[in-house]
Amino acid sequence: MSQSSQFEDNAELRQPEQRLARIQAHIEDLHRLAHRGLLGLALFALVSLVAVYFQDSNIMLYLSPQTRDLLGKPPSPAMINIALAVYSFSALILGIGRLTDQDERYRGWSHIGYLTVFYIFYAFANALAVNVVAVIISGCTILGLEYYSTWSSARSAIEREEEIMQRLKRQIDR
Repeated sequence: MSQSSQFEDNAELRQPEQRLARIQAHIEDLHRLAHRGLLGLALFALVSLVAVYFQDSNIMLYLSPQTRDLLGKPPSPAMINIALAVYSFSALILGIGRLTDQDERYRGWSHIGYLTVFYIFYAFANALAVNVVAVIISGCTILGLEYYSTWSSARSAIEREEEIMQRLKRQIDR
């Protein structure tokens, strides 16, 4: 066997092996992505624990008169409730849409920020104690859907990649 044909045989063998390594690395990335939603839920749980701890505090008492004047009158709890309901409904509709798209990106980080702002609004309106459970339920529902959407699409992609790996392994073994 000549050196050039031996080199070509080695190149043909390396190409599927390199592709297998890339697929395996992608599968590992997908596993990490699938668990990212759990980290988001844990972060939201931490923020919620802080909100529950401070639910009976009147934040406005700790602000200087100049800061209170700058902030103005806080929104009414009813207005915040409406905003939370609209936000939750919109986030759930978008999350359900992403279930069908099989999008592999986790989009829960911004939701954690928005939900934290609702805690702050309720705290400034001195209505956190009454509404903390509503934000927790909304957050768990939204972030749970985001987690499931990401996990589901990652799981589908992992299954596709594993099928490709099996075909490549059979091709290498021939």
